[in-house]
Amino acid sequence: MTSLPPALLPGASIAEARPATLGVLGGGQLGRMFIHAAQQMGFRTVVLDPDGISPAGQIAHHHIETPYDDADGIAALARLCDGVTTEFENIPAKTLDTIAAQVRVSPHGGAVAIAQDRMLEKTHLAKAADVSGVGPGPWVQLLAGDACPAVAPEMFPAILKTARLGYDGKGQVSVAQAGDLASAWATLGGVDCILEKRLALRDECSVIVARGFDGHMVHLPVQRNWHHQGILAVTEVAHGLVAPALAQQAINAAQTIAQSLNYVGVLCVEFFVVDDGSELGRLVVNEMAPRPHNSGHYSMDACDVSQFELQVRTLAALPLPMPQQHSVAIMLNLLGDVWFDKDQLRNPPWDDVLAMPGVHLHLYGKIEARVGRKMGHINITGSDLAPVRDIAARISGLLGLPTPA
Repeated sequence: MTSLPPALLPGASIAEARPATLGVLGGGQLGRMFIHAAQQMGFRTVVLDPDGISPAGQIAHHHIETPYDDADGIAALARLCDGVTTEFENIPAKTLDTIAAQVRVSPHGGAVAIAQDRMLEKTHLAKAADVSGVGPGPWVQLLAGDACPAVAPEMFPAILKTARLGYDGKGQVSVAQAGDLASAWATLGGVDCILEKRLALRDECSVIVARGFDGHMVHLPVQRNWHHQGILAVTEVAHGLVAPALAQQAINAAQTIAQSLNYVGVLCVEFFVVDDGSELGRLVVNEMAPRPHNSGHYSMDACDVSQFELQVRTLAALPLPMPQQHSVAIMLNLLGDVWFDKDQLRNPPWDDVLAMPGVHLHLYGKIEARVGRKMGHINITGSDLAPVRDIAARISGLLGLPTPA
């Protein structure tokens, strides 16, 4: 595959001239924004997703409407594309391996398989900590079919999470004390789980890393995050929001993780800043996502290279310049709740929102608004944090968005 999207190369005939084609497994909003970035750079695009009206499928040049493990669909994707990526981690890793036997794939199936299983992920993150010095918090595994293990009282309060298929607060339950563990596990179906000790947090942050096939890595600025009910609600990115020493430690740890996976593509690593009594606190790695991430959406309007352009560049083996943030930014997540007022559907007051300076509205093309469903996001940019925060607060009030205490 040529690394350049336009394809009339010296000596080529007109019949041979075509843009390179990039494919994505998954038709959600992350796939949609990848497609936008790829098309802007001149690539043709293909989406494989079983949903006939998926956000990414609506705008791609070609939509393969099959399940992710359908042999004919996988063969068609490999035939049509010069390179294939994924927009979420629950794609069967075997599908990526099958496609990789025919065309360029990033990230590779092995890395995705680790991110799919919290037990494998925690184990790998702990090994990477031998180099970076930043590891996960205390955790215990619970295996389906085994008796409920005896867990030390100091592990509680804790959070019990399914080992697979959990995201955005789904597949997890709080456990206050050891005596509650068996019943909590039963509510999750007795499947493979991990139990994580609740930590006293000062802050949460994340790092977006992009790594090329040649091993070259770049990263976005460290993002400060706030979650509401297990779903990211607000991301702020400005110099000094995360202490420089912690920010550099997070960047180094994220790059170490990418290197240890021999990762190619865009990787997000989430961290906790734990209150350990020290001046800065202690950095703990929470989890990773083998794809662009909600906390990196601000880069679409606040950086010269967005996380989605980085995803295109890594897949197409194009140069990876270090992204530069040119504006202070706040990202507000828009869930389907915004479209409801006392259980009645409403049209959100977009005119009032868009009348404010520095506001960038991104809606994902989803046909139906549902409570808790990610429908879009708003990026607010400016030269200084205080006025950007003021506008974010005004928008949150208009739309009824949750805000940090």
